[in-house]
Amino acid sequence: MQTAQEHTIVANEKEPGLRYYLQREPLILAMLFALAVLFFLAVSGLSRIYHAQQDSLGSRWFARGVADLNERRFDRAANEFRTALLYSRDNYTYQLDLAEALIGLKKTNEAYAYLVNLWEREPENGLVNLELARIAVQREETERALRYYHNAIYATWPGDQEVARRDARFELILYLLNINAKTQAQAELIALAENLPDDSAQHARVGDLFVQAQDYDHALAEYRLSLRLDHHNPAASAGAGRAAFELGRYDLAQRYLEAAAAANPNDTQNATLLDSTELVLNVDPFRRQISVAQRHRIVIQAFTAAGERLKSCSALGNSKVPASSATPPPSLSDRWAKLKPQITEKGLRNNPDLVDPAMGLVFDVERQTNATCGPPTGVDMALLLISRLHEGN
Repeated sequence: MQTAQEHTIVANEKEPGLRYYLQREPLILAMLFALAVLFFLAVSGLSRIYHAQQDSLGSRWFARGVADLNERRFDRAANEFRTALLYSRDNYTYQLDLAEALIGLKKTNEAYAYLVNLWEREPENGLVNLELARIAVQREETERALRYYHNAIYATWPGDQEVARRDARFELILYLLNINAKTQAQAELIALAENLPDDSAQHARVGDLFVQAQDYDHALAEYRLSLRLDHHNPAASAGAGRAAFELGRYDLAQRYLEAAAAANPNDTQNATLLDSTELVLNVDPFRRQISVAQRHRIVIQAFTAAGERLKSCSALGNSKVPASSATPPPSLSDRWAKLKPQITEKGLRNNPDLVDPAMGLVFDVERQTNATCGPPTGVDMALLLISRLHEGN
């Protein structure tokens, strides 16, 4: 049995080893930590090299895809974007361009799946909203299309945001016009016109769209702005002439149409409208600054033209008063025949008050024959337009 003295001797013999370990422990720990750091740096470096290679490969395939997408080679572009995504699965831009390629391939459902996922990640992305709007248009989902279009208009865009938003609104307006939503199109056009730059072509384009929306007042205003920025713009002059014509402002229409004809004499559409404008001005007896004798000659010409229109319409069997009338008024033919002997230069000279009833009858003839015998031409067309100017007078 070991005595206390022997135990003390043994402990003293072991003590130098323990003391040695305790003295060396910090050094060992430092070496282990250094090795761990080295391993970590090595692994991190290898990881960075690996990811850099992955990113580089993805970028190469993406660049090829963009080139093919720009050349509208959608099939090749889609494959290249898919390959790029193998190296960067969550890349937002790669997925977005793949969706565009799929839209080009008419694979709308697949593109929609990508776009909805992208929208959930970035609902304020302008291009994503615009593409979703286009898909909704294809699917005839009007409410959804309008929502995405408005999102695109107020969304975030790379580069020049104002241009991108303006283009999105232009596309929305064209869609609204295509579905015959003219009132909504007019509202969007008014908003667009308020933020246009000082660019003659842009104002003329908006004027054209206002014409399509049948808002001729705003159309004329836009054409005038266009001409103020560029006095030598035949298209804007022609547009202003048409808008003024539709508003019944024939003197103004003539001025613009003459300017357009002088700049572009081969424009047959403009020439035809100018002829119609001049005809209206020539057969309107209520124009200011014409002599009494000239007014009487115009009334006689209009009265004669209305009689010929009645005869041609009667030959078609269409000039009868509708049977629904409870107490049919005298037929237009009877009224015309009764008044005819007085509509001469002498008769009008002796009784100038005959001008109003004579022209009232002419207007009645042109309105009714337009409804029963179809749109008129020539002088009759001009007289119908003049009648609309004086409705209610």
